[in-house]
Amino acid sequence: MATTKIWAIKDSLSRVVNYAKNPEKTLFSDLKQVLMYAENSEKTIDENEKTMYVTGVNCKAKTAYEEMNFVQKKFDKCTGNIAYHAYQSFKTGEVSPELAHKIGVELAKEMWSEYQVVVATHFNTGTYHNHFVVNSVNMFTGKKFNCNKGAYYKFREISDRLCRENDLIVIENPKGKTPRSIYFAEKRGEPTKYNLMRQAMDEAMKICVSYTQFKKAMYKKGYIINDDNNRKYSTIRSINDKKAVRMYQLGEKYLPQNIIERLFQNPCYVQEEYYKLVKPKKKYKKCNVYKFKGNFKNMNKITGIDVLFLILFHLLGLIPKRENYKPLSPEMRREVRKMERYSKATRLIVAEKLKTTDDIKSYISQTEKDIENVTDIRQKYRNKLRNCTDDSLTKEYKTKRDECTTILNKYRKNLKMANWILEDVPKVKEVIKIEQQMKREQEDITKTRKKDKYVGR
Repeated sequence: MATTKIWAIKDSLSRVVNYAKNPEKTLFSDLKQVLMYAENSEKTIDENEKTMYVTGVNCKAKTAYEEMNFVQKKFDKCTGNIAYHAYQSFKTGEVSPELAHKIGVELAKEMWSEYQVVVATHFNTGTYHNHFVVNSVNMFTGKKFNCNKGAYYKFREISDRLCRENDLIVIENPKGKTPRSIYFAEKRGEPTKYNLMRQAMDEAMKICVSYTQFKKAMYKKGYIINDDNNRKYSTIRSINDKKAVRMYQLGEKYLPQNIIERLFQNPCYVQEEYYKLVKPKKKYKKCNVYKFKGNFKNMNKITGIDVLFLILFHLLGLIPKRENYKPLSPEMRREVRKMERYSKATRLIVAEKLKTTDDIKSYISQTEKDIENVTDIRQKYRNKLRNCTDDSLTKEYKTKRDECTTILNKYRKNLKMANWILEDVPKVKEVIKIEQQMKREQEDITKTRKKDKYVGR
């Protein structure tokens, strides 16, 4: 399979200006620069056979720049998009350098039959890929190449057809410009939605020996896999998401047939971890006993934003602290990264006795006024310092000024935290709702299993 892309090459004014400023530098036009890049011997496959992997279509590779430049001058088309740069990248290990270059030349001849093209096959990125440098001017009519969406789709269709003719894999029905992540399932550093799915699937594949077990393990991790035979594509989604992701978008490794092959290679003993995940053993701990004086009926309902964050800490397994506890939903697991922020928010809520969002808004408004007042006072001391000649007064004014600065820093931190709380409250409510819903579903499943087991007896 091969990815494809086309983009325009333009001459820039800055290149000419830089040359005028420093004539010792040797600078080339964009066209010559991209031709030099394509013909770079360090990027071609073999130094002894480099001429084999750089081919000119409707021109000679060695004199491509001169020939292209001649056509542009002939038809007075030396401005605007002077050339187009395209590439065709193959999957690692799927093609030989000879086949990659052969397909590239055939593609160039069919796509740009009336244009001058240089085709170069590179291996500098670890995978074979073809570069196409196309003169924007038709060598017969002088018309410029119209690089619109239709041209790109034609380029991709020809590439796919040539791949099929040479028994290479082709991704069917790609959306727009197919991302490279479809071909190379590399994990990125950021904890994105796709990376979280891949991580969960990798963990599940290590502990299962059948596809049925795999699907149950994924459900335990908060994901639903839908591979119904009536569906064209197998999909995966978070239990709390409405939009599913087609599994081929995660990479070939995560297609159902490839997952099944991987699971059959696992030894039987890995199931122990699977059963621990699906049917965890209950740990009973000795509980502390407390006495309560009074009537429960007379107790007021506990409400407020402080309780909201305490519930969040409880669902995260921090209050009370539980070992080897993991939240059920992926959304709740992501909240662990914000624990420091939530801890600071809770301290402010308790210290200022903030119960509702209206209380937070009032606190923000009051804090902003306090900041203005303290800023004005500090400015007065600064003004006094400018014309003060008395050392004792200077020392006093500086002390007062520094005190104002300390107070301002505290107000600003609290103001920032209060704004964060306003932003976080709706998100925290949603995450708590999702986690509680998953807990109820898990309890219903457990009750149903126990009931079925009892009826079976």
